Amino acid sequence: MPQPTTDLWPRLRDLLPLAERPVRYLNHEFGSVYRTPQDDPADTSFVMVYPDTYELGQANQAIRILVNCVNAREGMYAERAYLPAAEFADQMRAAGLPLFSLESCAPLREFDAIGITLPHELAATNVLEVLDLAGVALRAEDRAESDPIVLGGGPCAFNPEPYAAFFDAISIGEGEESMPELVACIGAGRAAGKSRQEILEDLADIPGTYVPGFYRLLSDEEALSWGYRVKPVNDHALPEVQKRVFEGFAQSPAWEPCIVPFADLVHDRLSVEILRGCTRGCRFCQAGMMYRPVRERSADNIVEGALEGLKQTGYDEVSLTSLSTTDHSQIREILERLNAAVAGKGIQVSIPSQRLDSFGVDMAALVAGEKRGGLTFAPEAGTQRLRDVINKNVTEEDVFSSITAAFREGWRRCKLYFMIGLPTETDDDIRGIASLVTRVFEAAREVTPPDQRGRVRVSVSCSLFVPKAGTPFQWDGQIAPEEALRRVSLLRHSIKYRAIDVNWHDPATSFVEAVMSRGGRECCDVIEGAFKRGARMDAWTEHFRPDAWREAAQEAGVDAEALAQRTFGLDEVLPWQHISSGVHLSYLRLEHKRAFKEQTTPDCSFGTCTGCGLCPDYGIDVETQEARLG
Repeated sequence: MPQPTTDLWPRLRDLLPLAERPVRYLNHEFGSVYRTPQDDPADTSFVMVYPDTYELGQANQAIRILVNCVNAREGMYAERAYLPAAEFADQMRAAGLPLFSLESCAPLREFDAIGITLPHELAATNVLEVLDLAGVALRAEDRAESDPIVLGGGPCAFNPEPYAAFFDAISIGEGEESMPELVACIGAGRAAGKSRQEILEDLADIPGTYVPGFYRLLSDEEALSWGYRVKPVNDHALPEVQKRVFEGFAQSPAWEPCIVPFADLVHDRLSVEILRGCTRGCRFCQAGMMYRPVRERSADNIVEGALEGLKQTGYDEVSLTSLSTTDHSQIREILERLNAAVAGKGIQVSIPSQRLDSFGVDMAALVAGEKRGGLTFAPEAGTQRLRDVINKNVTEEDVFSSITAAFREGWRRCKLYFMIGLPTETDDDIRGIASLVTRVFEAAREVTPPDQRGRVRVSVSCSLFVPKAGTPFQWDGQIAPEEALRRVSLLRHSIKYRAIDVNWHDPATSFVEAVMSRGGRECCDVIEGAFKRGARMDAWTEHFRPDAWREAAQEAGVDAEALAQRTFGLDEVLPWQHISSGVHLSYLRLEHKRAFKEQTTPDCSFGTCTGCGLCPDYGIDVETQEARLG
């Protein structure tokens, strides 16, 4: 089988003086895993790619997990690769230097398999940038027998159709078990002399694996009859692909070997995942549906893992990560034990965000020590009516009790996250954000000593609602960018204090996110057309090219506005319906109806089952928090 043997380092070394940040492209970071001359040359080679710069990708926990999982298995090994910054990518093209792996500086096209994660919709053109720089055909159908098998996965895989043309296979769900299985399958197929088609058939037999080339797109009439937008044309393909769940998460070690980089990262600290999944049931949240069920690591596992990680890496901060860290049933014990263990060592324990209740502030006090920086809360909506629509299950009393408790404890800054354009939102809801934030600021000043009131700051961050596949709001369209700007203007003019900062996301980028989130295979042509017009690094403000996307959609004959903004019927067959997160479609429909009746649904982790259907289907017996606490 092909092995990466070409060392590009001499050519790269000559090019590095032209790079904006050469440290992005240097290997041999502390903790890196390298092959030695004694390694078996027959081992299957795999390179895991994050389709953005090193600073973002090296901080991504999924990359670390998947590389570690592959490297832990005999007969295979994994390396990492990241997308060069735009200016250096141009230098590489001019010099004829292909995209390379970080560990061995080998061309990506020489690996047996290339894995590319899909972290968010704005990374779509970056996937093509990776393939183009690597010298691999953009479309799977154009690849030769000897080309690497290109694998996809990640959050955006729950609607894989906009990317279907570019991947040989896409892994749905959690990859701890599936990724080594996929790599082993590719290696075995190569060793046996199987054709590319035969290898893809073997991959399709692995649970949770979607091979887009084994399906044909259906007409509207056919889709209504079949129940899905695509239909298998190969006996190895299933009508519906179920996500993989790593049931061994709770027992797996909290400490996973990690790399200490030379460069400063976006989140440059030790990250320890303490909890996976969230069942609070926010109706806009894809992650809350995608990562069910809730699984906890034990307090002993977490504390021991965090201390071992600090010892091994030398970091001075450890972050306890999850979708909802303070929901861990033993979070108080974990924080108290960690604080005691690192006391006097200059090490900070942090949690990513706080719950909007006194418990959340209490937890923040446990990790802040003498530092009182800023707290982050997410009310999401400005009125109780709209919070009930989205099932936020947070009251105004929760907001004020949290803020006043925090500012009494010494905090002087807080950030509040809201969404603009949520289903059923009116101008009164926008004014409700202004009213809520204004009263929060006044309440914070009131409990702050007079000599410190000038330091009180409240920051408001507004993102535009993007309908996500597999959520109760997947049927609801996004408001037009012009309308989003009008609502932002209404919000800004409704706030009277200069100490309240209002920030918002560019509606033009959110529009592209919505198109990619709700589109089908027709979006493959849009992505390729945008890429060929220069679109790349779309999440970076300085690189975003809305004209390229607009022109590409027109050339492809795709009504981008309709994709982003149209409301789908509840009985309409959606482009991603053949991909299952395990949450039943009937449950999502029920939650959608409850939303428009302004009815809330409780969190099943704290009470009885709400009927999403995942646990029975997967044979999972999930304990409630009360049961875990005994």
